[in-house]
Amino acid sequence: MPQFHAVTVVSLFAATLSMVSYVPQAWDIIRSRNTDGISVKTYIVTVAGFVAWLTYGALIRQWAIIGQNIICLGLSSFILAMKLLPQQKKEAVAETLTPPFVDDTGPSDRKAPSS
Repeated sequence: MPQFHAVTVVSLFAATLSMVSYVPQAWDIIRSRNTDGISVKTYIVTVAGFVAWLTYGALIRQWAIIGQNIICLGLSSFILAMKLLPQQKKEAVAETLTPPFVDDTGPSDRKAPSS
């Protein structure tokens, strides 16, 4: 029984790290409104991979796989969508998602709009 417990703890830890790994990128996009360093091809493949994992989880009815991949799919889809949006729409989405307690002047490294 202790081995099963260790396996469960490790799998939950790994799943949590996988889910949380997309949060810094998403938050950086919201704050900076800049997606220049994001690869569309990479995120298309990433989103497709999460759809495949989600489908697999649904087929075998494993809620842990389904739940983790719904969260990862949502975050990676958000990053891909922000990359594909025109700058004006990106600004509107980021403004909507920025909590009121966050300084909306953004980070000092935010790129100034081109003239």
